[in-house]
Amino acid sequence: MSDRPTDDASEGGEDPLAAFGAYLRTQRQLAKLSLRQLAELTRLSNPYLSQLERGLHQPSIKAVKAIADALDLQAETLIAQLTGDAPGAPASGGSGDTEAAIRNDPRLTAQQKAALLSVYESMVGESGRSSPTG
Repeated sequence: MSDRPTDDASEGGEDPLAAFGAYLRTQRQLAKLSLRQLAELTRLSNPYLSQLERGLHQPSIKAVKAIADALDLQAETLIAQLTGDAPGAPASGGSGDTEAAIRNDPRLTAQQKAALLSVYESMVGESGRSSPTG
């Protein structure tokens, strides 16, 4: 079998590697880092990081840890994004539709998308701990 996305990914569900890459790119841009700067901070190659952002390669745990440290994120957050276990990640169901809509809205800048996704994820994450107030 090839590493190309299956029909399932093109029929509504987003390819997990592509979703991770988009998340990674957004977080890098939010940190105001160029790809080259991130490569220097992580000691990973610029082409490798570019492949990750384009969803062409699955990162190793070591790479995820280096990226998380450089972007001041928890490695668990990136792993959850990569595996689809994060709130709003494509594999989690309905909330993935919301996240995909934010990511795919051409009217939003990368920074606006990052801000909306961050707020959305914080709200979804808290929904399991407290009941909604009216």
